[in-house]
Amino acid sequence: MNNEQKVEALLFVAGAEGISVEELSNFTGYAKPAILTMLDNLEKNYEVNSKTALKLIQTGGTYKLVTKPELASILERYFDRNSRSGLSPAALEILSIVAYRQPITRIEIDQIRGVQSGTTLQNLVLRNLVKVVGRLEEPGRPKTYGTTDEFLDYFGLEDIKDLPKLEKVGEDSELDDSDLFLQKFESKMNLNNKEK
Repeated sequence: MNNEQKVEALLFVAGAEGISVEELSNFTGYAKPAILTMLDNLEKNYEVNSKTALKLIQTGGTYKLVTKPELASILERYFDRNSRSGLSPAALEILSIVAYRQPITRIEIDQIRGVQSGTTLQNLVLRNLVKVVGRLEEPGRPKTYGTTDEFLDYFGLEDIKDLPKLEKVGEDSELDDSDLFLQKFESKMNLNNKEK
């Protein structure tokens, strides 16, 4: 594995949130000038390689991998089809966590779920069920997420307060917070969808 592969791997898992030079330096142990050189090399490689669908961009102090503009039409068709289809279990789980814990960061969602949530969270943003509601005043200024009016419409809710109440989990219970979120959320949402 070469040095640039490590940077590329971090860019990939950072997803739509992107990752800063400082974070890349911290994770890899390479100096910032070396990171900038690697990012420049990756950017040039993506530009000249006609066989890749990706390109590297910089926005707001972070670097991220995105698809090339010429692929927009096929991706629009994919997301249009996806927006008419039902939500996956992972999407429902993330939606329930965001709904009950908003505002919440992606890292906090990952910690509750125990797995990466970046791609599914970004799809929920694209479907306008979740939106960025702010940024934390801490290193990296992580985005915080909340639900949208579209979320309320999708599930037949008038207000976020209409979500089912969660009981406290007792010490004897085998359910953790994320299990409770998902079970309560799914049962309520299934009921609302049947009533539509």
